[in-house]
Amino acid sequence: MTSKGNIEAEVFSSFGGLVGILVGLTAAASGAGLFDIPFILNTGITFIAFLFSATVGIVFGYFPARQAARLNPIDAMRHE
Repeated sequence: MTSKGNIEAEVFSSFGGLVGILVGLTAAASGAGLFDIPFILNTGITFIAFLFSATVGIVFGYFPARQAARLNPIDAMRHE
């Protein structure tokens, strides 16, 4: 069963991973053109980078969401 916080962590980490990969590939291709070296795309490494970023985002998004879901709403608002 997924909670709202877990789904949010999945979406944000996946989106962030895709944006990071696009920015990284764009920078690498630009740098390769600038320095006149060949740009070789390794899809396996790119996929591993995406999986790593998604996993880190989900893990570090799930535990705070789980802890917040266990709080009593009145006690949580009292500490703000």
